[in-house]
Amino acid sequence: QVQLVESGGGLVQPGGSLRLSCAASGSILSINVMGWYRQAPGKQRELVARITSGGSTNYADAVKGRFTISRDNAKNTVYLQMNSLKPEDTAVYSCNLIQRGLAYWGQGTLVTVSE
Repeated sequence: QVQLVESGGGLVQPGGSLRLSCAASGSILSINVMGWYRQAPGKQRELVARITSGGSTNYADAVKGRFTISRDNAKNTVYLQMNSLKPEDTAVYSCNLIQRGLAYWGQGTLVTVSE
């Protein structure tokens, strides 16, 4: 079993920054993909960014150049550094881990970008 615990969400003004963290525990394999998804009110969940255990990354077009995903394999932790935040980035951000074809999810953390 795998557990994912996110932290770092909150309220930030437009143009500000936040850093999300997601710590994975349990039966973590050396080869996996970790990522961040978000779901805004009334919208479908969408991929924000993901990173393989080898360090390859990909980003949604909406966040390229503003968000950076990274990971610490020794700590089984993935991070999302979010800069130049916009009101449209407001959403519940959820951590995801995929290994051996199975997907695991965290409980989500709310990010609100507002004056």
